[in-house]
Amino acid sequence: MDTIILASGSKRRQDYFKLLGLTFSAIATNIDESCEADLSPSAMTEELAQRKVKKALEMFGERRPAWICGADTVVSVGNTIMGKPENEADAARMLHLLSGNEHQVTTSVALYRGKDAYMDCRTSVSILKAAKLSEKEIDWYVSTGEWQGAAGGLCIQGKGAIFIDNINGSYSGIVGLPLREFYCMLKDAGYFS
Repeated sequence: MDTIILASGSKRRQDYFKLLGLTFSAIATNIDESCEADLSPSAMTEELAQRKVKKALEMFGERRPAWICGADTVVSVGNTIMGKPENEADAARMLHLLSGNEHQVTTSVALYRGKDAYMDCRTSVSILKAAKLSEKEIDWYVSTGEWQGAAGGLCIQGKGAIFIDNINGSYSGIVGLPLREFYCMLKDAGYFS
């Protein structure tokens, strides 16, 4: 199988690529993640996932890779969109917003096929309900450092799972790569042919 360039430094996404047995090379694209304020979570993640692919294309120049994958995840509570916390205070602020509330996790995946510059982008939306968190629980969780690099400041595949009452949607999408959607994208694009 062809090598896929994973335009992401996310260890979680890399773990999913390994799980699927894909040959890949991961590169951090370090794109500007600012977007227009009025974008929906889906529009925002789709734009950012495609920006990551385009940045990877720029990085390779004329040596166009056969395949590039970019993905982006945001968490939202109502109209408030949350990316990754900048520091402990920001992580605590996000956890206060999540506490006792339903929130949405939106992950978009962009797949680029180099031979004909084909681009597909698909989105997974999941709804989670967080438990009501005490100040002590928030302080403890922030002290673990697990919030670093996690959209919304809560890492569901780690200790953060103890604070989630229920999930409606794709667990892998919440973690950062919706496996069903990604598999279908690869299959539809002829990757397995």
